[in-house]
Amino acid sequence: MDSLIGLVNRIQRACTVLGDHGGDSALPTLWEALPSVAVVGGQSSGKSSVLESIVGRDFLPRGSGIVTRRPLVLQLHKTEDGVQEHAEFLHLPRKRFTDFSKVRVEIEEETDRLTGKSKQISHVPIHLSIYSPNVVNLTLIDLPGLTKVAIEGQPESIVQEIENMIYSYIEKPNCLILAITPANQDIATSDAIKVARQVDPTGERTFGVLTKLDLMDKGTNALDVLEDRSYRLRNPWVGVVNRSQADINRNIDMLAARQRECEFFATSPDYSHLASKMGSEYLARLLSKHLESVIRAQIPGIASLITRSIDELEAEMAHLGRPVAVDVGAQLYTILELCRAFERVFKEHLDGGRPGGNRIHIVFDYQLPAALRKLPLDRHLSLQNVKRVISEADGYQPHLIAPEQGYRRLLESSVNYFKGPAQASVDAVHFILKELVRKSIGETEELRRFPTLQAEIAAASNEALERFRQDSKKTTLRMVEMESSYLTVEFFRKLPQEVEKGGNPTSQSADRYSDGHFQRIGSNVLSYIGMVSETLRNTIPKAVVHCQVRESKRTLLDHFYVQLGKKEGRQLAQLLDEDYTLTERRKLCAKRLQLYRSARNEIDAVCWSG
Repeated sequence: MDSLIGLVNRIQRACTVLGDHGGDSALPTLWEALPSVAVVGGQSSGKSSVLESIVGRDFLPRGSGIVTRRPLVLQLHKTEDGVQEHAEFLHLPRKRFTDFSKVRVEIEEETDRLTGKSKQISHVPIHLSIYSPNVVNLTLIDLPGLTKVAIEGQPESIVQEIENMIYSYIEKPNCLILAITPANQDIATSDAIKVARQVDPTGERTFGVLTKLDLMDKGTNALDVLEDRSYRLRNPWVGVVNRSQADINRNIDMLAARQRECEFFATSPDYSHLASKMGSEYLARLLSKHLESVIRAQIPGIASLITRSIDELEAEMAHLGRPVAVDVGAQLYTILELCRAFERVFKEHLDGGRPGGNRIHIVFDYQLPAALRKLPLDRHLSLQNVKRVISEADGYQPHLIAPEQGYRRLLESSVNYFKGPAQASVDAVHFILKELVRKSIGETEELRRFPTLQAEIAAASNEALERFRQDSKKTTLRMVEMESSYLTVEFFRKLPQEVEKGGNPTSQSADRYSDGHFQRIGSNVLSYIGMVSETLRNTIPKAVVHCQVRESKRTLLDHFYVQLGKKEGRQLAQLLDEDYTLTERRKLCAKRLQLYRSARNEIDAVCWSG
C-alpha cells in the first residue's frame, strides 16, 4: 500500500514541477488521471481543523473569509519512530521546516506570491509533504472553502470561481470526496454534501465527516447521520471532535487533542458504541485504505494512458522539430538545409512531382498561340493601310516596279506586333514561378517554424525571378527584332514576278497602282508574317524556359547563399527566430513528455518491486 500511495505522490510532484495541473485541453494531462482525496467544506465547517487533526500538527492558515486560495496538495509520509517531524515544500527544494508555525507563514506567502494581496484564487497547487511517525501514508487536496458571498477586495465572481475549481477536482471518477459538514447544521443544507451529490449522486466516492459533535445542543445527537439513516452514503460517516477556538488560542497540543477526541467518543453515552470507527485517526486510516484500493484499480488504466500519451507527444515533437542550435556553424548549416529543402519542393513543382509546373506548359501551348492568332494583322495589312504605308515609303518619287521600302516597312511594323505576346509569355511564366515559390515555402514542412527565414527566402527568390524576367524579356524581344532586322529574301524571290518580258508597259504601270497590286503586296507580307509567327511560336518558349525556368531551377538562391556567408552570428540567429507559439509548444510538449516518461519509470519500478 505504502509503495502505491508513494507512487502517486511522486507522480503528483512531477506533474506540478512540469506544469501539469489539469484543465489544459491543449496537452494530454496526467494530473486528472491520478487518484486523489479532495477535501470539501463550507467556511467555518471545521475543514482546516480536520486536516490538522489527521496530521497532528497546527500548520494551516486561519482567519475570516476565504483563507485557502490555492489548492494545497498535502502528502503525508509515515516515518520510523524517532525521526524528527518535518515539512518540505516542492517550491523550496532541500529546505526542511521543523517549526510548523513557519509552514503556515510560507503557505500564506506563497499564495500571495502568485495571487497578490487581492485575495484572488489560483488553480496552481502548493505541494506540501509532511514526514512524521504520527501519520499514515495519505495524500489530501485541500480546496478553498465554499462561500456564498465575496469579502471586501474580491470580485463577486469569486464565489463561482471557487465552485468551479472544486468541481474540476471532484468530478473526476477516481477522486474520493471528503465532505466536511458541521453536526450542528442541518445536513440538508450542507454545502459540501450539495456539491458532492452533484458529481456522485449514489455516494460511492463520498466520505462524510461530521465535525463539532461536541457543540450540539444538549439532548441532541447526530446518530441519524452517523448510523446512515438520515443521509445514506456507500461509505461510513465518520464523526470527529476538533480543538475548540479556545484550545487553539491556548495552543493546546494536537496529540493531546487527539487523545481528548478518543476520550470523548469512548465516554459519550450517544457515541460510545461507535467509538472504534470515530475520530480523526480512524478517518485517516479509512481514507488511506480506500485510496490504496482506488490506486490499485486505476494503475493499468494510468499505465495505458501514459504509453499512449508518450507516443502522441513523441510524434508531435518530431513534427515540431529540434530546438534551434546556438552555435554559428550549426545555425548556418541549419539555414542551408532549410533552403535546400525549399529548393527540392520548388523543383518538384516544376518537374511534375507536385502540381503547378504544368501551368507553364499551358502558357506555351494555349495562351501564346491564342495571343498570336488575335494579333490585328488583317487590319494592319488592309488595302487602305498598305496603300498609305507604301505611299509614305515612296516619298516624292514613286516606286518603279516592286515597292522595296514599302515592303520593308510593312514587314517591320507587322513583326513589332509580336512583342506583345512575347512579353506576355515572359510575365505569365514569371507570375507562375512566383506562385510556385509561395506554395513551396508553405509546403516545406521544416520552414514553417521560421517566419523570418520564410520571408527572406521569399524575398531572395522573387528578386532572382525578377532578374530572370528582365533577362528573358530582353532575349525574347531581341528575337522579335532579329526577325525584322534580316528578312528571308528567298521567300520573296519565289513569289510570282510582277513584270514579265514583252509586257505592255502601259498596262504594267496601270497595274502598279491598282487595288489588286496593293492587295497582292498585303497578301505577300501576311504570308511572310505567318512564317515568322510559326517560328516565334517555337522559339519564344525556348527563350523563356532557358532564361526563367531553367535558371530558377539552377540558381534561384545563389545570390542568397552569397549573402548568407557574409552574415554574423546575430543575423543568422535572427533568421532562425522561430515562431513564439511553436517555441512555447515545444517547451510544453518536452516538459509533458519528461513527465510521462518519469511516471512510466515510477510505475515500472513499483510493478517490478511488487
